[in-house]
Amino acid sequence: MRVIARRLAGHLVRGLAMILVVTTISFVIIRNVPGDPMRARYEKLVEQGMSPEQAERAVAVLYGFMPKGTMWEQYVDYMRGLLHLDLGQSLSVPGAEVTTLLASAATWTILPVLVGTLLSFAVGVILGVYAAIKRSSKLGDVLAVSGSLLHGLPQYVLALLLSAVFTTLLPIFPASGTADVTLEPGLNAPYIGSLIQYATLPILTYALAGYGGWILAMKSSVVTVLGDDFILAAELRGMKRGVIFRYVARNAILPLFTILALSLGLLFGGAIFIERIFTYPGLGLLLLNSITDRDYALMGGAFLLITVAIVIANIIADMLYTAIDPRVRSGQEAS
Repeated sequence: MRVIARRLAGHLVRGLAMILVVTTISFVIIRNVPGDPMRARYEKLVEQGMSPEQAERAVAVLYGFMPKGTMWEQYVDYMRGLLHLDLGQSLSVPGAEVTTLLASAATWTILPVLVGTLLSFAVGVILGVYAAIKRSSKLGDVLAVSGSLLHGLPQYVLALLLSAVFTTLLPIFPASGTADVTLEPGLNAPYIGSLIQYATLPILTYALAGYGGWILAMKSSVVTVLGDDFILAAELRGMKRGVIFRYVARNAILPLFTILALSLGLLFGGAIFIERIFTYPGLGLLLLNSITDRDYALMGGAFLLITVAIVIANIIADMLYTAIDPRVRSGQEAS
């Protein structure tokens, strides 16, 4: 237990250092992106005859604030606010707090990403085992080919195909949005059913996009485990095939848990294309709109949230691998 706590503490320190570095780099890059909307509005008001002081006050009233000082002073103010979970105010949505916008968008991203990824993981792992065991049969070939085809298609291509088929050719699902606007939001069956209907295509896109990678990775892992000495020894001892199958699956799936946790973190940033195609108001679409609007406060907050998600996913992956693999625990205790 002490070893696990020490390992977790080390991960937390490294994670905080990574977040600090990424936050600093993002701050510098975003502040140097051309096209600052506040500066453009300020210059326009001055051109219309306002004095610099009047224009500055007008912009501060419109956006809720006006950055002052050198880059270093702005950075210190930003980090001081970050310690209080204050990421500033949005420029594209005047008066709105960045933390409020991020929290609202993240709720629409978490569920589709989580459900789609776990669904693709479960199906890919199960079929990957069969693809490895039946690799010399037609079933194994079909499974391997399906994994290769889907793994080679980018997420946005899958999203476009699903959108074209199920919203145009076969209009089964809505093309955009999160729920039917005519329904009253709340814990009622019609509204929940509408949420599920609108989220189906994004979830299906995430699932199909990940399926190919999981089935190929699981097949490769199972084939590797099948060649281990302990499998041959079990077969020579006459162990039942079902027992051997469970040992093979358990040992083959261990490396995939790390990839699963990391993929959940990475999908927070990779949701841009899927959410843009389905106009799903999640974190990816929010980030895309903030880049378009040059909303550097919102951009910085989105980058920070994605970085935190990846760091947390990395820590969970390592700790989960430590918990489920007794070889790792025994190696730590020995050291």
